Amino acid sequence: MLLNYKEFGNGQPLFILHGLLGSLDNWQSIARELARHYKVFTVDQRNHGKSPHSDEMNYELMSADLRELMDNLEIPSAHFIGHSMGGKTVMQFALDHPERVDKLAVIDIGPKAYGRGHDQIFKSLFAIEPASVESRNEAEEKMKVYITDPSIRLFLLKNLTRDAEGHFRWKMNLEAIYKNYEAIVEEIESAWPYTKPVLFLRGGRSDYIQPADEAEIKDLFTNAQFATIANAGHWVHAEAPEAFLNKVTAFLRD
Repeated sequence: MLLNYKEFGNGQPLFILHGLLGSLDNWQSIARELARHYKVFTVDQRNHGKSPHSDEMNYELMSADLRELMDNLEIPSAHFIGHSMGGKTVMQFALDHPERVDKLAVIDIGPKAYGRGHDQIFKSLFAIEPASVESRNEAEEKMKVYITDPSIRLFLLKNLTRDAEGHFRWKMNLEAIYKNYEAIVEEIESAWPYTKPVLFLRGGRSDYIQPADEAEIKDLFTNAQFATIANAGHWVHAEAPEAFLNKVTAFLRD
């Protein structure tokens, strides 16, 4: 599983992992800012972006994917930033390979299991037959039945691309992602805690990390600290990029 990635800048290695149905392109502007001080690697996780497709998808496998990428790049350890699903991947990786993680920033996600929160999104995506769509506007019209927020529709339509014959297709492996959705929202578990510094950065308008979750998080990540960006929702880095960068860079430099 040779993951697709892009690299920016020079310095201590820093890996960034996107969330469900995203790609490394979602992080390009943040990566360029962080590249002033770090060698940044943005990564497409399996079944996303330009990375290989697989019928199997769970956090044990995605942790192994990340280890393989680091081995291929000959990077012994690095900082990590993971958003949502990417946050769970880097949490699993830190628990599996603590010696390879320097500092960890988890963005608006906890290790707990989450309920099904993407059913309308999947309905909107399966409503589209990419090969028969003539334009992005046509695809978006089909999505409007299920998704009223135009910013979410725009985010999802970034997965739509054209093949060599000019027909639309999904970049992502939609069928595999949907089939493995229960594994994607499952709990991260470990027999041993992770003891190095971890920043859990949440959006003030998001309910993914509740105050009541903090004690359970600290059971698994004993050196966890928490910060909130009040004017942001789940996509903290996109909604409040300056505040996001201030919080994350302060944590990494401390």
